[in-house]
Amino acid sequence: MPVFAYTAKNMAGEEQKGSREAKDKFELAKTLRSEGWTLISAENKRDTNVGFSLSMTIFSHVSVAERMLFARNLSVMVAAGLPLARSLEILSHESRNAKFQSVLLSVAASISRGSNFSQSLKEFPNIFSSLFVAMVASGEKTGKLEEALKLIAFQLKREYDLRRKIRGAMIYPSVIIFAMIAIAVLMLIFVVPTLIATFKDLNIELPLLTRIVIGISDFFVNNLILGLLAILIFIFGTYFAAKTKKGHDFIDTALLKIPVISGLVKRNNAARTCRTLGSLIGAGVDILDSLEITRDVLQNHYYKDILQESRGVVEKGDPISKTFIQNSKYYPSLVGEMMAIGEETGKLSEMLHRLAVFYESEVGQATKDLSTIIEPVLMIIIGAVVGLFAVSMIQPLYNIVGSF
Repeated sequence: MPVFAYTAKNMAGEEQKGSREAKDKFELAKTLRSEGWTLISAENKRDTNVGFSLSMTIFSHVSVAERMLFARNLSVMVAAGLPLARSLEILSHESRNAKFQSVLLSVAASISRGSNFSQSLKEFPNIFSSLFVAMVASGEKTGKLEEALKLIAFQLKREYDLRRKIRGAMIYPSVIIFAMIAIAVLMLIFVVPTLIATFKDLNIELPLLTRIVIGISDFFVNNLILGLLAILIFIFGTYFAAKTKKGHDFIDTALLKIPVISGLVKRNNAARTCRTLGSLIGAGVDILDSLEITRDVLQNHYYKDILQESRGVVEKGDPISKTFIQNSKYYPSLVGEMMAIGEETGKLSEMLHRLAVFYESEVGQATKDLSTIIEPVLMIIIGAVVGLFAVSMIQPLYNIVGSF
């Protein structure tokens, strides 16, 4: 049986370190809990894969789907009357994600030491967003933690569905573009050199387009590793440049100006704003905090600025809908008008949820339309590239025929 070196704490905050045999970490935690101790960390002394396990914990990612299932399952356990710390330990046992297991055990230990649930979640901002924490805190204050967790699960499911639809629409063009680049490189390496030899034998003057293609081909043939390295540097350079503030702002602006894409971006941001804001207000979170949290959820800086502006408007005593009506360039005019009606009738949260459902369905339809539109555009681009290549190789032959 494995021997674990462990660290545990009791309710008084006293720490205990030692070694003990156990079938696994969960049996060890159960044994220590029966003795009044909460397991903080444990390491298998005989485990030869500690380094690998540590790397898995550090680099593993907790997906939206995992957090959604966690919130849904925890709400069921809370409704059944299980202690929160015990529920978290059970869910950590069920999770296959090493990082998430560790986090849930840490949260359970923090709760056992006397911290409340929302405070414990705050220690892991990269996993539990401010939206997640705020809704849990509201559930704790109102005594409706079960309902808050159900609402969080629903919110995460909607977010997951939106992301999946948008990513799904991008897969096809990404595969086509990658394949087109790969084929172009292979032709430059294997096909063009054969034609170059023919042109040299004919001893003819080559057109500019042909000389450019031959120059690129020569570079790849003579410097294949350097050429591939240059492509990789360009890809990663573009990726990291997009992560900078200037790069991010440039992409935000470009997305709002590209036909078809701009409509999808506006609907997506409207859906996320209405869903998040409606959920927070419905959970009883303060309106100013709700606007701040919603601002953090959004990615595009134009929409972040609008939420920040709206927060200042509300602080002055004006209705929240005022800012959205004034920014109809970014938010569809329907959003501001419906929010105004919701404020007048005292049903702002309900109205926001209706808007969220509407724009989420609009995003779904827009992604389908995008796939239909992208296909002929890609065909035109591929045709143009193939046409240029063909012309560059065939034109010298026509010049030879024309000279006779």
